Amino acid sequence: MSFPLLTATAALPAIGAIATAAVPAARRTAAKWLALAVSLATLVLAGIVFARFEPGGDRYQLTESHAWIKDFGVRYELGVDGIGVALLALTALLIPFVILAGWHDADPLETNSSRWRPTQGFFALILMVEAMVILSFTATDVFLFYILFEAMLIPMYFLIGGFGDRAHAGSDENAAAQRSYAAVKFLLYNLAGGLIMLAAVIGLYVVAGSFSLSEIAEARANGSLDMATSTERWLFLGFFFAFAVKAPLWPLHTWLPNAMGEATTPVAVLITAVVDKVGTFAMLRFCLQLFPEASKWATPVILVLALISIVYGALLAVGQRDIKRLIAYASISHFGFIVLGIFAMTSQGQSGATLYMVNHGISTAALMLVAGFLITRRGSRLIADYGGVQKVAPVLAGTFLIGGLATLSLPGLAPFVSEFLVLVGAFSAYPVAGIIATVGIVLAALYVLVLYQRTMTGPVREGIGSMPDLKVRELAVALPLIALLIFLGVFPKPLTEVVNPAVQHTMHDVQKKDPQPEVEAAK
Repeated sequence: MSFPLLTATAALPAIGAIATAAVPAARRTAAKWLALAVSLATLVLAGIVFARFEPGGDRYQLTESHAWIKDFGVRYELGVDGIGVALLALTALLIPFVILAGWHDADPLETNSSRWRPTQGFFALILMVEAMVILSFTATDVFLFYILFEAMLIPMYFLIGGFGDRAHAGSDENAAAQRSYAAVKFLLYNLAGGLIMLAAVIGLYVVAGSFSLSEIAEARANGSLDMATSTERWLFLGFFFAFAVKAPLWPLHTWLPNAMGEATTPVAVLITAVVDKVGTFAMLRFCLQLFPEASKWATPVILVLALISIVYGALLAVGQRDIKRLIAYASISHFGFIVLGIFAMTSQGQSGATLYMVNHGISTAALMLVAGFLITRRGSRLIADYGGVQKVAPVLAGTFLIGGLATLSLPGLAPFVSEFLVLVGAFSAYPVAGIIATVGIVLAALYVLVLYQRTMTGPVREGIGSMPDLKVRELAVALPLIALLIFLGVFPKPLTEVVNPAVQHTMHDVQKKDPQPEVEAAK
């Protein structure tokens, strides 16, 4: 194609971010509508990308390649495979809902009229994150990806540290301190991972003489690139460490509950449903493709870390008293499932892991955003402050329940398909790992159903009786996400037919084949 469709899809929200930030201070509402219009236009472009992608075609499609830093062989190279196009579509889909859900989150605080929250900056930062994430899912030059991987930390830092949860609006000093701590912790963890990755990126260039995925793959195929075993392992560890922080994988996960708890609810969704997917996506695109032998070498340890994440995250979710932190720990458990599927090194596992990234994004967005509407009404994130909500706000309770059932992977909802494939892939290659992972399913049912019971059922607690049900704007956020969870739960083919060919390419990279089922010969 002569038209740079991928660049346009990323450039539109970037330009929209600048335009939104430039809206005069007094035109707060105009900035919101501009940001929403830009996000919807980006969704249209992402839909065109998805429609133009041919599942049976070349591995990377809609490619673009231009010289950038010639002296170092750095190029502006873009292209999408089935995994990248699915996650690009997820990102473009969720941003309009994030903007709608956060419509009033950056308005001036009524409790302190002297303090003004820059509404334009809030929505501009969201659009800038969208642009960087889209480029991350399409970058096929390692150095370009690294720049985007690190640059997205800047707007995320300001979104976490500059715009706090409305539940803390009454204690400004304490809330500001907690936000600052969460934002700095997020930044330091991810910067540490990024600096280690930078050393590995430089090392890769020294060894391969290129940052281009296509050139490195070609050099491997014709035998001109032969990494020493120790070199490949060290480079793999540098990349994987950064991706494990971003994902996040135990024990590098501790920044996530703080960041999600202290950020506004839409920003919490942006973190776990969009930004964190860059980490698991990069494991598939870069770790397995660039370092296939080292990936197989590290698999046993990574599977153990994934299993710990699954069980540990679920156990901590069970014991949480804070709604948002419960969802954060549940996400840590779910990311463990994704990493398990990736490194099970089976086609079912990797297809399931990719679907899990998409479906987790949708289900977590649905649950977290509805939880945010609940928290805004009550002014508290503590589970103990709720009870009997379904009697006064049945639509809110119903949407909350469906989001929770999707989180525990109920059959008929989208996450079930992905979790089932991950477990099938894990069982076929590593039966013990598959058995341990099922513990996470049981615990998920426990923390979701207990959360619903304590908040939505029982007698109506004091302060709940006057709680309004979901309004039109909030329904416009919740209902489409729930409809999508149901649609993809009963008809996942639009995603599987795009993802499966890309997974076969990844399996070829690591030279793995699916284990053959053991059956007795017919007598």
